[in-house]
Amino acid sequence: MPSPRILAFSSSKVGNGGYLENAAPIIGNFLGNAPLTIAFIPFADVTLQYDGYAAKVKEGLAALGHTIETVLPQTAKKQIEKANVIMVGGGNTFKLLSLIYTSQVLDLVRDKVSAGIPYIGWSAGSNITGPTICTTNDMPIVEPKSFNALGLFPFQINPHYYNVKPEGFNGETRDQRLTEFIVENPGIPVVCLPEGTALKFDNGVLQFIGQCPGILLHSLEDSTEIFRKEIAIGEDITRLM
Repeated sequence: MPSPRILAFSSSKVGNGGYLENAAPIIGNFLGNAPLTIAFIPFADVTLQYDGYAAKVKEGLAALGHTIETVLPQTAKKQIEKANVIMVGGGNTFKLLSLIYTSQVLDLVRDKVSAGIPYIGWSAGSNITGPTICTTNDMPIVEPKSFNALGLFPFQINPHYYNVKPEGFNGETRDQRLTEFIVENPGIPVVCLPEGTALKFDNGVLQFIGQCPGILLHSLEDSTEIFRKEIAIGEDITRLM
């Protein structure tokens, strides 16, 4: 049985770098040199300028030599069905999942990836690889049919992870917000991806890759104690699968 192949990036940009500049060589190595047809799902974009969004992606990945097709809600099933790769961009996670449901492609994407079709996502596109979108940083600007997502990973993801509390700030830190999730959902880990990092699942091995360490937040199913552990660059974290 084929094993899923997944790249889940924290973000499309790293620091002052160009759009997908950091991700492009990783994607290139992941997909190989043979020309492929990539179904790009831009549903997280709130401007509805899907062609413009796809143009940025095509420019950022032009050197890889693959064909990138813009998936539209009305033709999503047909486009995803014939694609060699599924790619999901960032934006608002609630809008992304809402349109995935209304386009009736959630099960199709899950089935295709489970059958070995590579999946590549960043930001919102990474959020939906977990069981739910409950650890997104986005505002619920629309209400999806459900918070249940693709469930390609058995743990939650928090992209753009940044746990800083400025002096005089009285709101919750990112860790406090994520801890609230764990308290309500004991036993479900959260993998926190700072910008410049990603998860790569290939040949049955899950690896944390990037420019800085990540963070794992978790608890035991029968305990309220929260554990916080640093994930090293290059670390094999297949145990989470």
